[in-house]
Amino acid sequence: MFQVKPIAAALGAELHGVDLCQDLSSDVYAEIRRLLIEHQVIFFRDQDISSAQHKALAESFGPVQTHPAYETVEGFPEITILESTADKPSKIEVWHSDMTFRKHPKHPPLGSVLRSKICPPKGGDTMWASMTAAYDGLSKNMQEFLSTLEAEHDFSYGFKESLAEPGGKERLAQAVKDNPPVKHPVIRVHPESNQKVIFVNALFTTKIIGLPEKESSAILQFLYDHVITAEYTCRFKWESNSIAIWDNRSTQHKPINDYFPSHRLLQRVAIDGDKPY
Repeated sequence: MFQVKPIAAALGAELHGVDLCQDLSSDVYAEIRRLLIEHQVIFFRDQDISSAQHKALAESFGPVQTHPAYETVEGFPEITILESTADKPSKIEVWHSDMTFRKHPKHPPLGSVLRSKICPPKGGDTMWASMTAAYDGLSKNMQEFLSTLEAEHDFSYGFKESLAEPGGKERLAQAVKDNPPVKHPVIRVHPESNQKVIFVNALFTTKIIGLPEKESSAILQFLYDHVITAEYTCRFKWESNSIAIWDNRSTQHKPINDYFPSHRLLQRVAIDGDKPY
């Protein structure tokens, strides 16, 4: 149907030969979804899609979410703006899965569709890591131990720097109220591939439930170090009108903020997921 070019052993593939500006058939959408599950993050080049097409591409995977903290594209509240400038540089510096602070009626996203609008002349890449490869890299004893545990995820913890800004508490007061701390399994099952994945991340996970603080911190730090082992990762260099779609259930990602003071502008739509189990 189109060409698939894997970019790393653990995850990641570029897809060529499909024009996302055109009306796509259900068969094409189904193949994109299949390849997403297989490769965990997929990339497209030279796709000058409109905001309506961006939203429609995300909706081909399921209902979409809004985000409580980011500005959005006018007329499209589902499309969040991720922008870094010399005056207001990006604050997201750590590996994470998106919005794991969610709980019913919305859930941690199935995935996200991210497009590039303005790219710095150098730097600004994004990395992804496979949480299935990271789980498979654990010993059997560690896998069994972690599978019995739950962890807390907290919006306030992930956005603590934004909350500390002048006016931040007032601006995000409703988001904090609407997103109290939630519990998710430390190891979840991917509902489509049935693979087990590590489901804690350094941005939103605060503690492992039921363990003393020192044990919880030590185990979480071990996992945070483990999941970004080089062999579990891939790296993507953005160009104008590139698109990345990633499976938020089986990956973590990290923007590389090495382009200051250059301007970088991306737009993202998050797809609603399901209750982690």
